[in-house]
Order: sequence, then C-alpha cells, then structure tokens
Amino acid sequence: MSVTTPPTWRDRPLVLLALALALVSAVLAAQTSASTSAAAAGSQPCDLYAAGGTPCVAAHSTTRALYSAYNSRLYQVKRASDGATRDIGVLSAGGYADAAAQDAFCAGTGCLITVIYDQSGRGNHLTQAPPGGFQGPAAGGYDNLAEASAAPVTVGGHKAYGVFVAPGTGYRDNSTNGIATGDQPEGMYAVLDGTHYNGGCCFDYGNAETNSRDNGNGTMETIYFGNSKTWGYGSGNGPWVMADLENGLFSGINRGYNAGNPSVSHRFLTAAVKGGPNHWAIRSGNAQSGGLATAYDGPRPNATGYNPMKKEGAIILGIGGDNSNGSAGTFYEGVLTSGFPTDATENAVQSNINAAGYAPSPVAGAPTVGSRVSLRATTSCCTADYLRHNTADSNAVIAATSSSSPAADRAAATWTVRAGLGDASCVSFESADKPGQYLRHYDFRLRVDTVDTALARLDATFCPQAAHNSQGVSLRSANYPADFVRHYSYAAYVASHGGTHAWDSATSWADDTSWVVTSPLA
Repeated sequence: MSVTTPPTWRDRPLVLLALALALVSAVLAAQTSASTSAAAAGSQPCDLYAAGGTPCVAAHSTTRALYSAYNSRLYQVKRASDGATRDIGVLSAGGYADAAAQDAFCAGTGCLITVIYDQSGRGNHLTQAPPGGFQGPAAGGYDNLAEASAAPVTVGGHKAYGVFVAPGTGYRDNSTNGIATGDQPEGMYAVLDGTHYNGGCCFDYGNAETNSRDNGNGTMETIYFGNSKTWGYGSGNGPWVMADLENGLFSGINRGYNAGNPSVSHRFLTAAVKGGPNHWAIRSGNAQSGGLATAYDGPRPNATGYNPMKKEGAIILGIGGDNSNGSAGTFYEGVLTSGFPTDATENAVQSNINAAGYAPSPVAGAPTVGSRVSLRATTSCCTADYLRHNTADSNAVIAATSSSSPAADRAAATWTVRAGLGDASCVSFESADKPGQYLRHYDFRLRVDTVDTALARLDATFCPQAAHNSQGVSLRSANYPADFVRHYSYAAYVASHGGTHAWDSATSWADDTSWVVTSPLA
C-alpha cells in the first residue's frame, strides 16, 4: 500500500505552472495541426502559383483538380452511340478524376473528349480546334477530338485518363480571359507522356494566335515536345522540350542546335516554359520523382521578331499556332500563369506533381511488340473466327480457323506485332506470310498492303484499348480516333459506332470491335 501526500501550499505554484505549460503546449499543438492542415489544403499547383504571386489564369487537367478547393467538372465526353454528353468531375474537392463515371457512361461504345474545362474560373475552356492556316480532318476543317479512353493511367492509385493526341487532333480557345499578350510575363507547365511523340508540327500547349494563323515571329509562346529538327533541336536524338515562339522551335538562345538542351525520356514528363521582357526559360523533369533541370534561362532568341514578343493570348493543345496538326502526344495536366514564376515556385509545383503519383496503366491483354499473335472475334456468332487476309486478294476478313486448318489458312491469320509505323506508342500488324505487308485501312476497308507513305503508315497503326465488351482488346485507328477495327458481314473495316456507313451499324458494335489476342495459329 502506498500513500500519496497531498501538495502543500508551497507546491501549488509549481502545479499551476505545469498546468499552464500543458495548456500552452496543447494550444500550440492545435495551432501547428491547423497550420499543417491549411498547408496541405493549399498545396495543389495553382495554390502554389498563387502563393508565389503568379496565379493561374488557365488550368486544364483530365486527371485531377489543380486547386485544393476545386470540386467541379474537369472535362466533357460525348458518346458515339447517341451523341449524349457527360461532364466528368472529381471524386472530392482537390481530388482525382471520377473515371468510373466515364467508364459507366461510355460502356459498350466510344467516347470523345469534347471540352477540357478551365479550373481557374476564367472560362478558358479548350474545345475542338477550328480550321486556320491548316485544315483539320474533321467536318468543316476542324481538328479531330481525342478518344476518351485512349490514355489510361493511375494517379494516386486512382484510375484516370489523359488526352491522347493523334495526328489531326487538336483543342483551342481563341477568345480567352487573362492570358498574357504582347511582352507581358507568363509561365506554363504541362505533364505529358514522355514516350509518345513524333517529328510532326507541332505538339504544343500554351499561348498562341487568336485567329488560328501564323501572324509572324513572336506571336506565340508555348511548350513544345517532340523530336522535330526542322527549326531547332538539342543534344542527342530527342525528343526535346522546346518553346514554340512561332516560325521557330527554340531550344535556347540560337536558332537550330543548342547543346544545353538534353533529350528526355521520362514516362511522365514535366515540361515548363516561362517568358517576360527579354527573358525566358525552359525547364523539365521526371514527373514521378526528382526536381526540374534548367535547359535554358536567359535573353530572348538572337533572331529578329522575338524581342519584344507579340503574344496574342489564345490557348492551344496538340497543334501549332496556325493549326498545323501533324503532331502526336499525350497531355495529362497543365496551366498558364499571370507573371513570371520563380524557380522556387516551379520547384514546389514539381514536388506536388511527384506526390500526385502518376503511374502507367497497361491495357490488359494488349499484344506485345515483337510477338506473333492471332486475333479472335468475340461476337457470339463468330468465336471460332480469326482476323485474316484472303488468299485470292488483299482484303481482310474473319474466317473459321483452327490448329487443324491448312497451313496457308493458319499463316494468313497470323500477325507479327510491330511498334506502330505511324505512332510508336501504338502497334502495327505485319502479315506473317507476306513479310513487309501490313494490315491497314483504305477507304475504311481493311487489307494487307505495302506501306510506303506517311499516310499509309498511319493507316497501318492501331492503338489497343480496353475492349468494348470486356473481352480482349479493341483496336482504335491511329488517324481516325472514333473508328475501331470491326468485322461486319465477315469483312473487316475501321468503323465508328452508329456512323453513316453500313459497317458503322450500332447492332453488335461492342462485340464486333472486341478481339482476343491469342497464340499464333502459325
């Protein structure tokens, strides 16, 4: 048994002091917790830019909110089956895209991204780019829209979709609010797929002409990503992050070669460009980890027309300022700011991008480059039928084929998977028994053919996506984003869902456009 002696009057000041210290400690802890929560709540990219005195004036993303308080729509999709549209928002304020809403809305059909909403509140939304100096392939000379499920990723462990830009695809806003004009300072960054690019002009995101035409040197300022060497380039074989300033892709102060701009190869790439009066910079880094490296920071190019700049304030994605639309790339998020951001602000944004947790999301069942495969139909009528070419002509069809079929039939239904001839992020199918000939579409009909032009290479390129009927994969045409490889009356086409041709029929479309990748029949 122990006895506790009650405190005497001499002990009471010490007791009171201890109680006061405990109370102060609790208050400070609560204040620290509140401060930490506030910091966490204000740590998205546009919060960080605002804290640095260079607020976002446009903020676009199909994967997540770029403000911690943002709790609205990210983008809109349009369904092929009936033309209906649906806005896709976030799961919670400051959170990730509600990809499940897109999946449910687009189940069994195709969807296109029609609007990429501006989160800044200024209404600088990106929509289908109109014709300009160059015509687009869609009706009225507009550019194509991106297929909504073409670029699956995970962000913070959540499924999301990027904007897959195939040649001919582009978005634009020619009537903006708050975007820098003339020689006013601005900054911009974009998170991109660093493995999806080409040498076409021009995969840009940023500030461009307001009439979709080339208005001369210095009338635009955008991030460019690709391996074009026509105007400028850096070290190695590319791709490079450069700045498209109109009539020039600049990798540094000089036209042409600048040794200080390195080739980059990150699967997820952060690219940044910023410019003000006689001062601009290029920075880039791995969006999954690490900081930003500066490829150039100095005076405007030593070429006529770029000092002072004559920026016009439109916003483009996936195209050049004059609507040149031969480029390829994938966009996940990006912003434009008012004012020239400090390196410290950009470094904080890069840390946030690292923490967002971008990761690949491979398409299950997709064919592997270098493998030999056969492609089996999944429609209930035809599950013993395989995609093959005729022996009598070059047309592609489906026909019943098995391991006991004649050798010539099995070989005609076997393909060697190659990196996409028109887009290396997709695939092409070389005929196993006609080496050098590839499956391609021509007037929508599929055939095997020699591929010897840029157009033919795109015609022979197909991008695997999750199957429309959850069996195998669906194969999207690289240059017709709404069209997929389909069998119809035993012939093979690229077909849209419910389009104007007989082979676009909505009947059995999901099944007819889904293929199981199997072991090769030959």
